[in-house]
Amino acid sequence: MGEYRTQMKIIGDILSTTQDDLQDENGATVTYLIRKANISHSRISTILKTLVSQGLLERGDSQGSNRYKISQSGREFLQAYKSFTKFADNFGLNI
Repeated sequence: MGEYRTQMKIIGDILSTTQDDLQDENGATVTYLIRKANISHSRISTILKTLVSQGLLERGDSQGSNRYKISQSGREFLQAYKSFTKFADNFGLNI
């Protein structure tokens, strides 16, 4: 049986996707993020609203759809998250 992801892991996946996986400078669509993060539409909508309100993602409109890009604060958060995850993994802890 697979391991459940924590809310932090899902947030890390979303931020990583908006930083690393995009070929379009306009940002990622909700559909793209749903596929990459493997999460339902209702759940990702809530998470995206939170990330935008916290300044970790920027929401824009391109071709009639919402698109999301990582902000500078989001890049800093993601770097700290990756560092802490690596640190925790060295001690056998799951975040």
